[in-house]
Amino acid sequence: MSLDLRPALAVIGGSGFYDFFDNEATTVEVDTPYGKPSAPIAVGEVEGRPVAFLPRHGKQHEFAPHTLPYQANMWALRSIGVRRIFAPCAVGSLRADWGPGTVAVPDQLVDRTSGRAQTYFDGGGVHVSFADPYCDELRSAATKSATDALPVKASGTMVVVQGPRFSTRAESRWFAAQGWELVNMTGHPEAVLARELEMCYAAVALVTDLDAGLEEGDGVHAVDVFAEFKKNLGPFKELIRRSVSAVTGTDTCDRCRVHAGVSLPFELP
Repeated sequence: MSLDLRPALAVIGGSGFYDFFDNEATTVEVDTPYGKPSAPIAVGEVEGRPVAFLPRHGKQHEFAPHTLPYQANMWALRSIGVRRIFAPCAVGSLRADWGPGTVAVPDQLVDRTSGRAQTYFDGGGVHVSFADPYCDELRSAATKSATDALPVKASGTMVVVQGPRFSTRAESRWFAAQGWELVNMTGHPEAVLARELEMCYAAVALVTDLDAGLEEGDGVHAVDVFAEFKKNLGPFKELIRRSVSAVTGTDTCDRCRVHAGVSLPFELP
């Protein structure tokens, strides 16, 4: 890749968010020690700056949440120069007053997944600080990019479940009783892998449904989730573009540099 195309910032698109650029983009094929990422990476421009885009689930939604090549995705982005990542995603709401169409920029994460490869450090004494899983600088940029079409909640806790099934009513009531606001299937291990590779990372969550425990009826259905996401996709993409434009720095922020003074078993890409 030519130096002028090396993107310092990336967007990882979630369910229904399979493309990002209106203008011409360059396709970059990347291989990693963990295999290929979900799709070739597109590099285009947003307000004159190079930005990478990777559809999390593949171009045709080939990957379910529990089968995603998370390690390959994050490694591939870092290897082409990315140091900051916005991660738009679809979520269920655990609050009746955060209905479909609400956007939230979570500040906390709870992991309820199982069996996913969630680290690059399978040996040695490398332990990564993760008390605050999201980058404050990116969260601030996303929050400030709210529009009348999509107002933004500036915080929230996102619980990540294994999937691909949705929660039972008992599970969603349990999550809500803990004071958590959002439920998702892909936010972990994506966030922690970004931290291990010293990349700033912020999730930007679009509510597509009220989770099963908050209402009567048949519960959550995938067709309804996709339809709600599609309805808000245009304004949501615009919010992400505004967020990208609001980011001033191009390198990892100080707080997301977690390996200072630590001897790593390999060099970061």
